[in-house]
Amino acid sequence: MALSALFFSTRPRHWTKNLVVFAGLGFSGTAFHATSLGRASLLFLFFILASSSVYLFNDVLDRERDRHHPQKRYRPIASGRLAVSTALQFAALFAVLAVAGAFVLCLQVGLAVLAYLVLQFAYSTRLKHVVILDIFCIGAGFMIRVLAGVLVVNVALSPWLVACSVQLALFLALCKRRAEAVKLNDGDSMSRPTLEDYAGPGLDVMISIMASSTLVTYTLYTLLPANLLSSGALQQSSKAGSPGMVWTVPVVFYGVLRYLYLVYQRQRGERPEKLVTSDRPLFFAALLYITITSLVLYSPWTQN
Repeated sequence: MALSALFFSTRPRHWTKNLVVFAGLGFSGTAFHATSLGRASLLFLFFILASSSVYLFNDVLDRERDRHHPQKRYRPIASGRLAVSTALQFAALFAVLAVAGAFVLCLQVGLAVLAYLVLQFAYSTRLKHVVILDIFCIGAGFMIRVLAGVLVVNVALSPWLVACSVQLALFLALCKRRAEAVKLNDGDSMSRPTLEDYAGPGLDVMISIMASSTLVTYTLYTLLPANLLSSGALQQSSKAGSPGMVWTVPVVFYGVLRYLYLVYQRQRGERPEKLVTSDRPLFFAALLYITITSLVLYSPWTQN
């Protein structure tokens, strides 16, 4: 077995999706707390193992269809470079390591990783073939990772953080489905049958709804107070409502509109994890957002 084939099958370029586990850490203002940063980093590693397990399992299930796809036929499992039995063994190993490691961190985090795996395996076997529900499974996957990231650093949960994460995930997933549906219209007969249900103007309406709701929710998130009243005492939940965070709103609006431009005018969006880094204006918008957020939340001159 070639280790390179196994590594490629874990889809390392998709590991960046697991960075959402750091959302709770960053927005709670505890990014420089060594213990919290270490626990969040371990959780990031466990979700890499969990998602890698899912990708291996998914490629095993889709190997016959992938063999007839012009690009996917080169995947290690579809091409025969990685044996099915080996892929399943490592999928099981990665899943066990991810769940066991998460339970070591704490019970709730372990349950979150286990729930993520159950959801993703259900998605791979059946739910990805159910229109609309497949999109919500993607959103739920991001929600679980955000929740786990909050639990692992032991800060109070901001429901607006969850809402923003889920809505953004739904928006990106719908844009991805549109790009795939366009390719289907261009004669790609090897695509998933569910994509036929997304073809048409209805998908554009869904994208518009999610784009609008994401922007509204994020704007409200930046205007919320930094603390929540819980169990009779103030608990730190999120510093997104700190003075100055509202200046990130124009950057977020630009990012969403730029993304829509790339999806509709440039026919891109099939690989959101690549688009953010390959499009220079979108990349610099992300850097500007990180810079402003860091200054507002962590600069000593902006602290209350």
